[in-house]
Amino acid sequence: MANLTKDLFIGLSNNKFLNENAKRWGFRLGANKFVAGTNIDSVIETIRELNGNGIRCTLDNLGEFVADKAESTQAKEEVLRILDVIHSENLDCHLSVKLTQLGLDIDHAFCVANMREILRKAKGYDLFVNIDMEDYSHYPQTLDVLYTLLGEYDNVGTVVQSYLFRTEEDLEDLKKVRLRLVKGAYKESEDVAWQKKEEIDRSFILLAKKRLLGEAFTSIATHDHNIINELKRFIEENKISRDMFEFQMLYGFRTEMQFDLAKEGFNFCTYIPFGNDWFGYFMRRLAERPQNLNLVMKDVFYTKDNQLKKEPIITGAVAASLLLLWRKKKKTKSEKVVQ
Repeated sequence: MANLTKDLFIGLSNNKFLNENAKRWGFRLGANKFVAGTNIDSVIETIRELNGNGIRCTLDNLGEFVADKAESTQAKEEVLRILDVIHSENLDCHLSVKLTQLGLDIDHAFCVANMREILRKAKGYDLFVNIDMEDYSHYPQTLDVLYTLLGEYDNVGTVVQSYLFRTEEDLEDLKKVRLRLVKGAYKESEDVAWQKKEEIDRSFILLAKKRLLGEAFTSIATHDHNIINELKRFIEENKISRDMFEFQMLYGFRTEMQFDLAKEGFNFCTYIPFGNDWFGYFMRRLAERPQNLNLVMKDVFYTKDNQLKKEPIITGAVAASLLLLWRKKKKTKSEKVVQ
């Protein structure tokens, strides 16, 4: 059942119709639990508050799988503005970007040119830019772009996913590159990725330890306290400098643990997504942890004092639409079984 629920939310995250219409829904589905705002100006105070508690941030202006050059150019211009704001407001944060938002599916050279412009400005502000890793179909292209940029800039890195079989081998080529290690949020084939949680966790711990013993900075991105505790023991036993890594979590997840790790003196970074193109990101977060749906539904239908909201009609209609899609998906699966 858990896998079926995960598959549903990943399927919804890739639905173009829902992604487009979600921009009109706003945050009526409860996405404000995990998406900090709609633009850079709306998240400045959130960043300041986290910085004040010793927490760094990385900003993601949401959007992906763009097929129009004008839209990609607009996204690039917004990223450049975000860099200006980070610098002028003296915020302790860097950027995370997705190459499919910046033209990877349109033209390789166009995407590289957009990234060069971003990195040039970021370099002038002494800011780091991280290239998020997307689904496996974009994996080789993403690395190609990264290696091209690394020949010109030293303020760029990327993400590696522990559920992919090839990641351990790729770490050798990336041993001098700043990386973020994650488990992986996309549905991938069993031909290229581990499918079971215990396999993915085992791989994550193995890769994290390899990086911690290496020579480049690593962001260890997990909400799993068991993994974090094991790595903390490993760090202490091997006398690893805290300057060589940070723990990283998503905005809205395990907030108390985020503050606790910062208070313990660990470098900590919160990944802050924002923007109107939030639906795909939000669905993948529900796919990773379906239990979050309970928190979302409570936020959608009830006030802080646990009273039913007076006008949850529009939100209810949206939720009902998702339920109908869920039922349709289950019916389709059942029909295939009967056939």
